[in-house]
Amino acid sequence: MGAVWTDRNKFQQWLEVELAASEALAEMGVVPVEDAVLLRRHAGFDVDRIFEIERTTRHDVIAFTTAVAESMDAAGHAGSSRWFHYGMTSNDVVDTAQALQLVQAGRIIVEGIKKLQAVLKRRAWEFKDAVQIGRTHGVHAEPITFGLKLAIWYQEAGRDLRRVEAAVEDLRVGKISGAVGTFAHIGPEAEERICAKLGLEPAPVASQVIQRDRHAHFIATLATLTALLEKIALEVRHLQRTEVREASEYFARGQKGSSAMPHKKNPIVSEQICGLARVVRSNAQAAFENIALWHERDISHSSVERVILPDSTILADYLLAITTNLVDKMFVYPERMLRNLESTRGLVFSGQLLLDLAAAGMLREKAYAIVQQQAMQAWDEEGDFRAAIEAHPEITSLVGPETLANTFSVERQLKHVDAIFKRVFPEGA
Repeated sequence: MGAVWTDRNKFQQWLEVELAASEALAEMGVVPVEDAVLLRRHAGFDVDRIFEIERTTRHDVIAFTTAVAESMDAAGHAGSSRWFHYGMTSNDVVDTAQALQLVQAGRIIVEGIKKLQAVLKRRAWEFKDAVQIGRTHGVHAEPITFGLKLAIWYQEAGRDLRRVEAAVEDLRVGKISGAVGTFAHIGPEAEERICAKLGLEPAPVASQVIQRDRHAHFIATLATLTALLEKIALEVRHLQRTEVREASEYFARGQKGSSAMPHKKNPIVSEQICGLARVVRSNAQAAFENIALWHERDISHSSVERVILPDSTILADYLLAITTNLVDKMFVYPERMLRNLESTRGLVFSGQLLLDLAAAGMLREKAYAIVQQQAMQAWDEEGDFRAAIEAHPEITSLVGPETLANTFSVERQLKHVDAIFKRVFPEGA
């Protein structure tokens, strides 16, 4: 991803736009064909020379076109350089070339999401039946399986994939419509030809710039994507806590967790993911600020984009890679999950007990009062909830041992896991 945002690649995309323009204009009889051919063969640039010229001109596009003109002169075809950048304004080149860079970056991110999906799918099936206690508000709720967590993340990654693909497609536009978007010097037909050569669509209407709602949407989509990565990492952090220990990051031989405490295994990768996701979210705010510009254009957005476009795409790519590795190598402890679920001695089946008592004829309000009283007592005294229920005369007068065994059945709670997996993975494992 870093290569997409190098100065060399940026200037290379500028050159591609300029050469496509020369060739399109040659096809239309505006530029001599032989000059367009010579430009394609000999036009080049030296990055250091561009920066050297820019120190004088204080204008990057003029520095670029000057450096290219020098390359044509050195090749013995100085006369052809008069057709380079013909009829174009700087932002025709910059915005159109930036679209090419964003498409390049988008493709890398799309591939990264697909890799994450593959790992999430594999591990979801691996732990489809690994029983775990579900937690709401951080408190034990009802049984789930660890595979269901992974299936949720897989589904969300799929939605992020579609969002990123759509946002990249929305950015796949160029504009060669001049200083205020009126095609004063090059007509719409030329723009269509130039964009077609570059694999872009022409923006139907533009000012001096492609409108920045497209870019804001893209960065916001990356923020949504990295929020999923943070969500995954945050769950790992919670599950790695000493009191929980149901899953943890991979910890390599020789790795150290703390300079002071040799016993420590800290979730440092997960914490890094959570921290860097905040940067992408903050960049989305800056992208929204770029939408409103003075009249047909100012350059307040330009300096911002030089930071947030490379940073956001590089971060998204990096976070995808380390999150994929996190899930791929994550240690999972099903025995600990089951032990934690059983630690409250049946307390997490209070909801099922309430329903079974109501089905047996007890008024719901009365059933709730009885179950809650027994549950609170078991909670406060760390007692055996199931044993207390099985010894409660008012309950056992309504439901027998077989019914109560079914009440406290994990299998009953999780009987629809296969159906959920068929929804998420209709193609199977």
